[in-house]
Amino acid sequence: MMRARLVCLGVLLLSGCGGSGAPPPSVPTTPAPSQLPPAHAQYALPPTLAGPVGLTLGPDGAMWFTAFDAGAIGRMAPDGSIASYPLPGAHDEPATIVTGPDGALWFTEYQGNRIGRITTGGTIAEYPLPQPSSQPDGIVSASDGALWFTEQGDEAIGRITTAGAVTEYPLPPGSNPGPMTLGPDGTPWFAEIGTSRIAHVSPLGVVTSFAIPTARSAPYGIATGSDGAIWFTERQAAKIGRMTTSGAFTEYALPAGVAYPGAIGSGPDGALWFLAQGAIGRITTQGAIAVFPDADVQTDTLATIATGAGGNVWFTLRSGPAIAWITPP
Repeated sequence: MMRARLVCLGVLLLSGCGGSGAPPPSVPTTPAPSQLPPAHAQYALPPTLAGPVGLTLGPDGAMWFTAFDAGAIGRMAPDGSIASYPLPGAHDEPATIVTGPDGALWFTEYQGNRIGRITTGGTIAEYPLPQPSSQPDGIVSASDGALWFTEQGDEAIGRITTAGAVTEYPLPPGSNPGPMTLGPDGTPWFAEIGTSRIAHVSPLGVVTSFAIPTARSAPYGIATGSDGAIWFTERQAAKIGRMTTSGAFTEYALPAGVAYPGAIGSGPDGALWFLAQGAIGRITTQGAIAVFPDADVQTDTLATIATGAGGNVWFTLRSGPAIAWITPP
């Protein structure tokens, strides 16, 4: 078993600050008794799994993750043991990973320009994309039984069936599509980093996008909340955003000193958890924010935060390299 470092994190609590769009919701001015410093464990990774980025809970109960820098897929079993599955290419840079409808794990290969598949037994298959510079990034498993993904290089949305058939849908120039989330309707939503928009793609490939009220906010992380809304981070604006599926926005400013929010995910406690520079944050669906300082979190690198094994919130630390979990208060 890999050695785990267990620490307790200090907490800074504050209320959310409403921005443009719908009126800001009422938030508590004092912390609830349950909002205590959570436990946090960190697992160091070997060089063969350097640069962890993507992370998901697999159908086998293990945590599966991508090793972007090492070009491999990692698996952490419930007992803490770690396995490494190297990819065939030299510079594939696996990025995001998700469980597919077939029970296998599917992932994007950013520089390999492929979509990969790995079974829970470790068998790998790869599917080249039509364009050699597609640079696939985010990926989700949608309700139509296919995997949908973003292509940053070609500025397009892709769809791949479990048989490997690929269809691509172009986006406007400058979109720079990034992470994806599965919306409450079972279809993909994604952040357009370059145009500061949140977008949706229908099963037929029709894209609808919505402009974020704060210009040049550079949305990055995106997740579906327990309230059925789309939540996202605004990296350049230091805000957390919320958008209904009809396009109504609310924005919440982070406290002074908390900057560059990156990955965001829905937690088992019904709140949204996010990574910021030197901190882990939590925002309720009513807009109450708590920030837990953590010097190991560096959001100048790629990362994922998501609900995982043990009912904990798991996240990747590319520069560690490590994967870690935090127990919701």
